[in-house]
Amino acid sequence: KDEHAGNTYKGVVLKFSEPPEARAPNTQWRLYVFKGEEQLDILHISKQSAYLFGRHEEIADVPITHPSLSLQHAVLQYRALPQKETGKVSCQPYLMDLESTNGTFLNGVQIDAARYYQLKKGDVIKFGASTREYVLLTANTTSLK
Repeated sequence: KDEHAGNTYKGVVLKFSEPPEARAPNTQWRLYVFKGEEQLDILHISKQSAYLFGRHEEIADVPITHPSLSLQHAVLQYRALPQKETGKVSCQPYLMDLESTNGTFLNGVQIDAARYYQLKKGDVIKFGASTREYVLLTANTTSLK
């Protein structure tokens, strides 16, 4: 394989390149990980501009060992873009499936591959056939309003 074709990390060609508007967020975002009713973990996901999910443990920021996941399954990308209503630049989280075999699901609906979907507080993400749910919230969240 050609390591010079595309973006590489630790010698592995990544399935995505960060866009020019990539920024680390000011908001303290968290992913609360659930399996059924049991909370398994809280992932603090606001220190960098992108988080790679997948089975490739050496390069995934969030390694998920479930066999239905692709090595590079999906990416959570923060993007600083002007808001339609105000024109003010706001850094928001987006999710993109990296053409995974078994898909990425946002609030129970499979998303199209290679396309950014804006996330909002309270969104539930699932990967492949894994039953784990990743609930996106901010620090100090007391309601979804």
